[in-house]
Amino acid sequence: MSLVIKVYFAAGMLLFAIPAFGQGTTKSDKASAPDQEIVFEEGSWEEVAAQAKRTGKYIFVDAYTNWCAPCRLLKTTTFKEQRAARFYNTNFINYTADMEAGEGIELAEQWDITAYPALLFFSPEGKIVFRQIGFVDGVKLLEFGQQVLATNHLQ
Repeated sequence: MSLVIKVYFAAGMLLFAIPAFGQGTTKSDKASAPDQEIVFEEGSWEEVAAQAKRTGKYIFVDAYTNWCAPCRLLKTTTFKEQRAARFYNTNFINYTADMEAGEGIELAEQWDITAYPALLFFSPEGKIVFRQIGFVDGVKLLEFGQQVLATNHLQ
């Protein structure tokens, strides 16, 4: 087999392996890796929104689809960068949802999401205050989070 074919084969195998990494860390996994990656709340959007209102915290939403390669890349790289994880786990309620399954279908329509990944930031009252479409690295994600908190706490 030629080297080019071997490289394509290996790349193809990697794409099939990425979904096996799961959809990120949930709150029940938090004890094992509190600052190793962003921890996403379990439960419904309604529960997350109620928690935000009760605590006064902003919400970070990872709106993804299973077929989206950049969405999977966020989960396997960006959400595992320690500085970003520490910042988001401390300052936000983090929520992730498949926009083509369950309540995600309605949320995608309600939030007018037409491209993925969509990274959304909500005020504690449930109003969208910032949105980013597409892949970002941990440094950029950290900047977005800091910008959201700095800009919106002044209002």
